[in-house]
Order: sequence, then C-alpha cells, then structure tokens
Amino acid sequence: MKFAYRTDVGQRRANNEDYVSVYQNIAGVQFAIVADGMGGHLGGDVASAMAVLHIGYDFEQTEFDKVEPIISWLVAELQKENKHILNKSQQYPDLSGMGTTFVAAIYYQNEFIIANIGDSRAYLFREQKLSQMTEDHSLVNELVKHGQLSAEAAKHHPQKNIITRTLGVSEQADADVVVRRAQHGDYILLCSDGLTNMVSDDEISTILASPRSLELKCQALIDAANAAGGLDNITALLLYEDRGVTAQ
Repeated sequence: MKFAYRTDVGQRRANNEDYVSVYQNIAGVQFAIVADGMGGHLGGDVASAMAVLHIGYDFEQTEFDKVEPIISWLVAELQKENKHILNKSQQYPDLSGMGTTFVAAIYYQNEFIIANIGDSRAYLFREQKLSQMTEDHSLVNELVKHGQLSAEAAKHHPQKNIITRTLGVSEQADADVVVRRAQHGDYILLCSDGLTNMVSDDEISTILASPRSLELKCQALIDAANAAGGLDNITALLLYEDRGVTAQ
C-alpha cells in the first residue's frame, strides 16, 4: 500500500487545525488518519493533534492482524480518546469546547476498515468512479436524509458547519465503521471538509485519474481547493492499492 498526504492552512484561516498522519503496527498493518479540529482559542489544534497522535501511537504498539480485533480496538480507543479530550478541555479554559472530527482507513491484506466521526470523509476511487464511503455527521445531512433539504441546497446551507458527532464534545463518541474489499488500482481518499466544500466530485475524480504521482495528486487537490477560495484548512491523504504495481 502506497500513501501520500498534504495539509494546508487555506486562504482565510490563521492556523491549521487539521492533523494527518500514517502509522504501522508491529504486524505491518497500516493506519491512516485525518482529523479536523474545532473550538476554543487553541482548542482545534490541540484536539486534532491529540486524537491522531494518541491513537496512532497506541496502534503502533499493537500486533493485530485480523479485521475483527482491529475494529474492536479502534471503537474502544475512540471512546478512550474522547474522554481524554473532554478532560483536557475541562482543565484549561482556552481549550473549553474543543473537539475534532476523525476519519481513518486501516488496510489489512485485501480489506479496508473505514471509520469516521464528524464530516471529514473517506472516498473510494475505483475504475474511474468516485464514491463516498462515509456519511457526514452533520445537521444538513440529517435534513437531507429526512427529505427536508435537497443535496444541492445542502452545499450552501448557512448551518452546514454544524456537526452532530465529534470527538471531545459529548460523552458519546459513536463512530461509523465499514469494511470494504480492496481491488488492484483502488485509491482511498481521506480528507477534511476544507477540500470537499471547495472542490466538486467531478474535479476530484479528474485529479485522481490524472497521470501524476500520489504526492502531486494530493498537492493538486490542495491547489484546487485554494483556487476555489480556500475558506478552510485543507487536508488530503491518498492510499493506493498497487499489489506490486508502481502508482503513476
């Protein structure tokens, strides 16, 4: 599995509250994470870094090489980190109300485990088609699901940034977890909403289909979001299933 990532402050924000990294455990299983922090004077930076660094470090110490125990571990780890962020926000006034989204992909043999909390997303680009594998935990998505808002209207809704599930804001940290079979040539894109709010699915597909390296694809996604206004921090992480074939 090859990977690359880029993160950028964007055009409007003073600080980058996104955090991104890739880890590998003792058994050689890879774990990619993107987190988008929010709240407090410095809280967003702190919450996203805590989630990625703590959970990533704990994963490095594991020897899991089966899907079921990995999922059980991740669900428990998210609950533990949720309490950790809550406790930290209660200890320091500057961090009050901080929280973070979380989206991750764990690759084992021929399967991807995808987990998310919040509105950072995971996409699959397979055979020139882009599909979203995660569901946004947001107010506008709930309105769309209940038929009270169209998908097009949701893109410009004034309350589109209201998140209904995060790490660190409430006692609950319920992640959605899905398992997908991998195929040769798959791309998995993990990203913050600073990308998806600025760049259409068609443009993302065009960039992923282009004959660029993984690093340049990530940079092209960042550049596209900035060219569209760069209203938020932007993070793009790509995983490529090569099975011995060099990514182009």
